[in-house]
Formats: sequence, C-alpha cells, structure tokens
Amino acid sequence: MKRHQQSRYLIVGEGLRTTDDTGQPVLVPPSAEEEQREFRFSRLGDTGRPVSPGLVVALAAAMTADGAAQPDSADPPVPAGFTYLAQFVDHDLTMDPTALAPGSVIPIEDIVQGRSPALDLDSLYGRGPADARDSAFYTEDGLHLRMGTTAAVTFPDQGVNDDRPGFDLPRRGTGVTRAERRAPLIPDPRNDENLAVAQIHLAFIRFHNQVVDDLVAAGHPPDLIFGAARDLVVRHYQWMLRTDLLPRLVDPGIVEDVFTTGRKHIDATPGDPGTAPTMPIEFSVAAYRLGHSMIRGGYQWNRVFNGHGGPGGVATLLLLFRFTGVNGNLSPPDPDADPAGQLSELDDPDSGSFERLPTNWIADFRRLFDFAAAGRPDLTVPTEHGNVTKRIDTLLVDPLAQLPLGAFGGRGTDPPPLQRNLAFRNLARAHMVELASGQQTARTLEIAELKPEQILDGAAGADLGGLSAEQRDELIGNTPLWFYILREAEIHGGRLTGVGGRVVAEVFHRAVEGSRTSIVREPAWRPSLGPDPDTFRMVDLLLYAFEGRADLLNPLGD
Repeated sequence: MKRHQQSRYLIVGEGLRTTDDTGQPVLVPPSAEEEQREFRFSRLGDTGRPVSPGLVVALAAAMTADGAAQPDSADPPVPAGFTYLAQFVDHDLTMDPTALAPGSVIPIEDIVQGRSPALDLDSLYGRGPADARDSAFYTEDGLHLRMGTTAAVTFPDQGVNDDRPGFDLPRRGTGVTRAERRAPLIPDPRNDENLAVAQIHLAFIRFHNQVVDDLVAAGHPPDLIFGAARDLVVRHYQWMLRTDLLPRLVDPGIVEDVFTTGRKHIDATPGDPGTAPTMPIEFSVAAYRLGHSMIRGGYQWNRVFNGHGGPGGVATLLLLFRFTGVNGNLSPPDPDADPAGQLSELDDPDSGSFERLPTNWIADFRRLFDFAAAGRPDLTVPTEHGNVTKRIDTLLVDPLAQLPLGAFGGRGTDPPPLQRNLAFRNLARAHMVELASGQQTARTLEIAELKPEQILDGAAGADLGGLSAEQRDELIGNTPLWFYILREAEIHGGRLTGVGGRVVAEVFHRAVEGSRTSIVREPAWRPSLGPDPDTFRMVDLLLYAFEGRADLLNPLGD
C-alpha cells in the first residue's frame, strides 16, 4: 500500500530512488519482483540539484509560521469538501490493488493496470467481490459495499445517544488490539486517515449502493448488475472530476485546453491511448501536494461541533485526525491534557475506548459542499456556518507542523520534532528523488519562469524575511518545485496555473484515458444521473447517494 510519504519510488528508466542510512538519496537497481510490482513513476525532464538542508528547514518554518493569516480561497470560494475530495482522488490515483497480495499469481494485465495511475475507483472497489480477499468489502449478495454503524455516545446533546447504521466506514471488529478492531474494512486504509476523507469515502459507498438498488429496481439482469453499476459510477466520477473538481483547483482555461485539444507534455506522442500510463514524479512529489495548503485549522463540522453555539466547539484539524481508525483512536481526548499531551496520546494506536465512530462526529455535508448550486436552498447553511478551503498558496496552517505519527506511518517511532512538519517532509521528499527545480520544469514545459521578486515576495503568502541572503540567492536560482508551484498559484489568485496547472491537468487527462473505463476514450458519453446530460457535480453525486434527503446528508439536524 502506498502512503503519502513513501520511502521509495520506481522511476521508469532509472531504478528505485530511495535514501541511505544517512538520509542521502541513492539509486538502487530493482529486483525482478520490484520491477514487476512497484507503482510506476516517470520524469518529465532532468534530475535537479539538491537544495541545501538549511534552506529546506528555513522554508518549512516560513510555510508553517503563520497559517492563521492565510487567506480563504479565491473568488468564487471553494467549498472545503473539495480539499478532501482531492485527497480521496489522490488515493485513487496511487492505489495499487496488486500490492495487497504479494507473492500471489496475478494476470499480467492486472499488474500493469495496478501499478499505473488510473482514475477508476479501485480505492473503493479493490479487485471486486469475486476476489477471495476483497470479497470482505462487500455484503453477502456480492453487489453492495459494506457500511458501518456509529457508536452511541454519552454527551450533553441527547440527539447523539444512539447507534446510527450506515454513517461510519465498515470496520474489521476483530483482532487482539483496539487498532486491529478499529481498522477500516475498505480497499485503501489511507481513506481513514482523517474524518473528512473517511466520510467522503462513505458517500462513494452509498453512491455505488444506490446505483445498484436502481439497477435492481429497473430489472437489470442480476449477473450483470455489479459490472454495470461500477461502470456507471466510474464514468460519473470521471465526469465530476473533469467538470467540477479540476476547474476549482486549476486555471479553467488550462483544463479546457487539455481535455479538448489533448496533452502537450505527458505521453503526448500519438499511440495506443489504452496503454498504461506512468505518474510523473513532478506531479506526485510537488504539483498535487497543492491540497496541503487548502487545509483549514478547524471546521464547522455539524450541529454539535461548530463555532456558533455547538456544545463541542469547532472541530479542529487534530480532532479530524483523532476520529479515525488509522491516524487516531476514534475517542475523545483527555480534556485536562494540553495539546502536546493529546498528540502524544494519539500516537498510541491502542489508546481510547471507542472502536467505531461516535455518532456525534457524523458529517453534515451541507457545511462541506454548496448545494445552492444544485437548486437546493433547503440544503444550504449561512455562510458563517459553512467552510471554504484556504487559498492555494505557500502557507500551511500551523497544525500541519505537528502531524500525528500515524499520518506518515511513524507510530512506534520517536522522530525529532522537525519530522512532524508536513512542509519539511514534502521538501525533503523532493531531495530523495532528485526532483527538478521550478525553473527547470518551467523550461521543460516551455512556460515562462517566475521572476525572482515573485518567488521571494509572493502575494501575502510565506514571509521569507527570515532567510539569509545566501538562502534567498539559492532560492531564486533553484526553487523547490512544490514551493514554486504554490507561489505560482498564490500570485494568480489561488488556482494552479503555469507549471502546476499544466502538470495536474495533463496527469488527470492521462489517468482517465488510461483507465479501463474512460470518458476520454468515449467522448460521446454523457451523464445520466445528474440534472441534465451535461452536468454531474459533487453535489449531484451526494444528492443521488443520499436520496436527496436532508436527514441523511445532515443526520444530526440543525
């Protein structure tokens, strides 16, 4: 299973990029097994020069120094649910179902597909209900995906003192340790790393199940129902990504150009569009880490947890980590502990008493997405009760400087404090794979480079006044690609453009084209589950999945 902070990358034509015991990048020839099974990365251009360790530390500190001052998303504002939808998509892109069964016999076409980036929801479906191992994700009929039940909680608000079937991820429920029993019963455990992405994964489970129910009601042949449902779900998902998610994150003009006239840089040579793509390392280690700057420090989560009279107060980012089975313990923190003590407790996977999501933490999707766009004013909340993303820029909110160990597979270790800083981890990862600089990548893509003053000053982003003169000179000549791409977005109003916009749009296009089910290869296809033949947005997916009912989209009420 691939994690956000994986320890090695198989780059086609190079080998395995990793680090030695001293943290220095090394290139290792892959074994035959690794060559066959490792997820495949590629490189758009040349390798880059390493950034000095001092500059990495200084940049990381600047990027996480004043997240509270970070502006909200640009006009029009982006609902905060898209931050975590983008994370769900990242896991779909990098999910490799063949990695779940090392040593087993897998058809070569499945191996090739599995180790390539694809937007085909294998993070939701795994290898399907017919697979002996993955059948556990499905109900006994082999058609529906399992859902879990939340746990009643003793709380001043009596409306949460009951179990709620269908509002938690399914959990294993067996095992010696609490961590084992809390583990999500889904193909990609990364989707239980924070509560927002977990609830979005649950929404996709409901979406699939509702499609199955409608096909059954329509008299679809029983032995064809699962395949037909998966096909319909994946196509609508791809349409939503192309028309709703991408234009919110990337300059819409770039998205339209790529999806109408084709790619210019990523597998742009005419050939068989059905061949398996690779993932550019520039996308994985830099461009698509845009979502880290969109994260808020706290959320108006539901009726119980909000900053407008909710008895639980605002749902902090640390609490969204806590109420998961992978990063957290699904249990309330010790109210008498200071933040450091609460974080230390969270690092123990067997702490806490709950083994299912407490009912008072069910998401209110009205606060994460804008249903007014779908003509449902009854499902909208006042602006101050909803959430929008932070602007895509060079600032990260302060909590991301203190990640729980589960966020990077560090439970059971005692890393130095700097290792918990997400900005530091991103910048250090680029060093490991010898990532090209922003300037190099701009030249490779034939895009105008940012001027030195744009890199140094930005537009109300990270303040680099604490860098030494030598570090500033180094930065303007060899800017880390992740920082460069965020600076591009920052000075252009909060959407990716230039290098970042082109890389993200082309990778999405190639990943859809290379998927087994692909709306790129079938351009005449149009959605049938939205309000009209050209429209299917995330809010339409949620309305369909939750039957358009306010009591399901917001089960705890106002």
